Amino acid sequence: MLSALNAERASLARQDPDHPLFHVAPPVGRLNDPNGLIVDSGTYHAFFQYTPEHPRKLVYWGHARSTDLVHWTYLPPAILPDSRQDRNGAYSGTAIGTDDGVELWYTGNYKDADTGEREATQCVVTTPDLRRFTKVVPPVIASQPEGYTAHFRDPQVWRDPDDPQGSYRMLLGAQREDLTGTVLLYRSSDLREWHCEGELSFPDAGGAFDRFGYMWECPNLVRLRDEESGHDRDVLIFCPQGIAPEREGFENVFPCVYMVGELVGTEFRGADGDYWEVDRGFEFYAPQVFADRARAWGRADPALLLGWAGNAGEDDQPSISTGGWVHALTAPRGLALADRRLVQRPHLPGLPLEHIGFPDSVDGDGARVAALESSRSWRFSASLAHEPGACLEMRVGADSGLVIRLSESLLEVDRSRTRYPHGGIRRVSLEPGWAGSVEVVHDRSITEIFLGGGRLAFTLRSFLEGAGSGLALGTAGGAVRVADARAARAD
Repeated sequence: MLSALNAERASLARQDPDHPLFHVAPPVGRLNDPNGLIVDSGTYHAFFQYTPEHPRKLVYWGHARSTDLVHWTYLPPAILPDSRQDRNGAYSGTAIGTDDGVELWYTGNYKDADTGEREATQCVVTTPDLRRFTKVVPPVIASQPEGYTAHFRDPQVWRDPDDPQGSYRMLLGAQREDLTGTVLLYRSSDLREWHCEGELSFPDAGGAFDRFGYMWECPNLVRLRDEESGHDRDVLIFCPQGIAPEREGFENVFPCVYMVGELVGTEFRGADGDYWEVDRGFEFYAPQVFADRARAWGRADPALLLGWAGNAGEDDQPSISTGGWVHALTAPRGLALADRRLVQRPHLPGLPLEHIGFPDSVDGDGARVAALESSRSWRFSASLAHEPGACLEMRVGADSGLVIRLSESLLEVDRSRTRYPHGGIRRVSLEPGWAGSVEVVHDRSITEIFLGGGRLAFTLRSFLEGAGSGLALGTAGGAVRVADARAARAD
């Protein structure tokens, strides 16, 4: 703990003008996956993979809390890699409320220094108040089942809403010995004695997921009400490594996907082989949904998601040299379903949108309409109607290098002239109606775009050139009518 706290005390991150104001970012060093997300009596706790002595690869669980999901207080690390079971890192996991407080479930990583052999165990830390943390030793699940490799990690634990006895279930990402990915299901009556029920199967998918990549990371299950049908559906979110679909998208180092169905026993019924990316942006991985300490089913209401705005192997970012930190989490997103498709809407109660004066249309004469001048952390939303052939051009920070172009059928995000070294231009084909509304959330060096009322999400790191403040709108090829323009500033 002392080495982590010393690194934080010496940190220059908060003085870095790229360090986000209302997104969770590391106090020092490296951040990656969100972990142990839980709401306790109106306070949101976000734990996260945290390497305070980066590039030394020793992973803790960092800890931040907020009452409005905008103003975050950073606390000392909650889980330390200080026992044999997690000597080489306390890896990803989730939280669950109990009668005695909260349990943080995580994967302990141990690597034999002589043989290089790796052990992955499923571990727990108990806390009565999310301030004091006690590690349970030895691990609760000491090894993977026969037939699987040590790539066995990222537990999600919840109370089964469909079991009148109130048993607990666990999802675990896994790799079979034939080097294909899957998810394992466990069950317990007391959170300590667990038995493996088997692999999650997809009886209606025609074998589409039998050999789907070489590892499934960060599985998360959430039950949502479909806004179109009114039916409750289960949504499985996970990160399959090693897939290469022959269709648009899936351009990041590893993708994050979801599918919709119904979990019955170990069967995920109704999933017919279709799957979609959770986020189409340059940086997005390992999302997790908030639990709620007080709810029997365990999920927060509304369902809220945070993701890692990063990719594996892409740590060489401008913030390393300017502030000694790297990566951030996304803004919280409220989740819903609409006709079996995931909908994500920014959920920032501490940064409410207000109506602003704005022209009824942006004409296609090359002129720009400015908004949010002098602000480097803000959100903006509007309803749009494009004339045939018109393209809306949104410049974040004037001539800072980030340009968002939106026509009725295409989103183009161009950051090739920013200071960010990975990935320049990405284009996303739009379904009908998606260009009818836009929300942009921008916080110094991270930008999130939402179209069609949240039917498409696009996350990117945006290290802008120069002062990089505000937003300017222009058009090409025709006018774009603007209605219900709203905005909020965080600085």
